[in-house]
This record gives sequence, C-alpha cells and structure tokens, in this order.
Amino acid sequence: MRIVCLAGGIGGARFLRGLKAAAPDADITVIGNTGDDITLFGLRVCPDLDTVMYTLGGGINEDQGWGRAAETFTVKEELAAYGMEPQWFGLGDRDVATHIVRTQMLSAGYTLAEVTQALCARWQPGVRLIPMTNDRAETHVVVGEEHARRAIHFQEWWVRERASIPAQEFAVIGADVAQPAPGVLEAIAEADLVIFPPSNPVVSIGTILQVQGIREALNPKTVVGVSPIIGRAPVRGMADACLTAIGVETTAQAVLELYGTPLINGWLVAEEDKGVALDGVTVEAVPLLMSTPDTTRALAEATLSLALRA
Repeated sequence: MRIVCLAGGIGGARFLRGLKAAAPDADITVIGNTGDDITLFGLRVCPDLDTVMYTLGGGINEDQGWGRAAETFTVKEELAAYGMEPQWFGLGDRDVATHIVRTQMLSAGYTLAEVTQALCARWQPGVRLIPMTNDRAETHVVVGEEHARRAIHFQEWWVRERASIPAQEFAVIGADVAQPAPGVLEAIAEADLVIFPPSNPVVSIGTILQVQGIREALNPKTVVGVSPIIGRAPVRGMADACLTAIGVETTAQAVLELYGTPLINGWLVAEEDKGVALDGVTVEAVPLLMSTPDTTRALAEATLSLALRA
C-alpha cells in the first residue's frame, strides 16, 4: 500500500509513528509543512520537518513533543549573554547541529528536499520525508487594528506571543509562486490513500494546500482526515486561535467544512463529536487521543479502516 500523509509538527509526527506500527509494510511518503521555517542566527530552521524526523528516528523530546531528547542550551545561554536577539526562540545545542548542516548544504546549492534526504540518512525515520516546496514560502501573521496593522513571522506570533495577539489574517509569503518539491505530485498521483493527520488545519495542512497544484492533485484521491478538535478545543496547541483568525469555529464540523468536498472523503471525529456530517463524506467517531503507543496505533488502524469505506 502506498500512503501519502500531509503533516505539520507534533500531532502529525505522533500519528505517523502509529501509522508505521499499524501498516509496517506500507510505503509512506510524508509531505511536510515548511511555512513555519525561519532563519535564526544565520541558521535555517525547519521545525515541522525536524519534528517528524526526530520523532520517527527516536531522537525527540517525548515530554514536550518537539526538540531533541537530552538537550542542553549552552549556545542559547551564551548568545543571550552577548545580547543577541531573538531570545524568545531557544535552539538547543544538539538541534543547532542539524541547522548548521542544513544551512551549509543550502548555501552550497543543495535544495531543501535534498538536504532533508541527507539529514534523514542519519535518522532513518522509515518514511520518505519531502518538504512541500523547495521554495521559500513562510507564514506571516497580520496583527493589530486596521490603522496600525503589521505582519510578524508566524514563529514570533506562536512562540513569543503564544498566539495571544488576535490575528487578522495569515499570509504565506511566496505561496503564490512556490512549486511543489520534486516527488510531491508524483507521490500523490501514485498513492492508494492520502491522510490528513490531526495537524493544524490552518497553518500546517492549510499551508501545504496553498502550494500550487497540491490541492488539485488531491481532489481525485481518497483522502481521510483526522479531526484535530475534540468538543470545542484543539487536541493540543493553539489551533483555536488560528481558526478564529479566519472566521471558523473550533469544532470538528467546522474544520471538516473548511476542508470541504471533493477534497475529503472520510473524517474521523472524537466520540464527543458524534453527529458531525457533510454530504459525500463518511464520518466515524473513535477515540482521538494519542496518549500511548497502543492508542496511537489504534487511531491509525481506524483511519486505514475508514479509507476502505470512504
């Protein structure tokens, strides 16, 4: 079976770990969100790609779901002692090594997809991880009242401000000209199934769908999504702030309608959200919390089962 997953960070990475356990013989391609990417201290940082790579490769900090296990922060402390900004985004020492390798390879002329493949050669995540694009397509957030609006990088809004400043809109700078990375459209065309894990529907999966040609390539495929919402709250993170910014309610029903048809064929919701429905979509209620390896695998198995009926 050939499976394509569109993935953001923590939720997507954890689901993928369950998917590998549920379908050990499947050929899995992961199209990773790069809208969160940022350059800090001269280093190119790709948070979502790295979270998938570290999680599946056994190097993730399991407690927080991002960053390296057994991390230290000597470089961060030394930069702060010099007064270097930004101090609100902390890069761990082990993590810095990844960003140095990536930045040097990009500077030498390698594409982001080629760099990602090289980094994965060390981590052996057991999936083919491809960035959504080799082009720079960064998510910025428009904040402030109409007379004093400004755009800040998504990471500043998400990490520094903890999404506490109301967002007026999200702008993916460069998305209008960004091309899918080599292999993205081919993987979708050859896939037996496409999965939207419980990643942020606005700034993770929603960003990937803005890259030219990706949404169109998905329309004829069987696509099953996992709701990132339980009741009226996100499973984790601050997806509610992102949904509010684009005028969408924080409900499984509203997120399903945001994706819409013909894009989505099957939709998994929490047991609390029974009753969610949309014409043309097969909806099933199952436990969504990925609290243990067993529950994570069970969610992946339910997704594969739904795909057969969607």
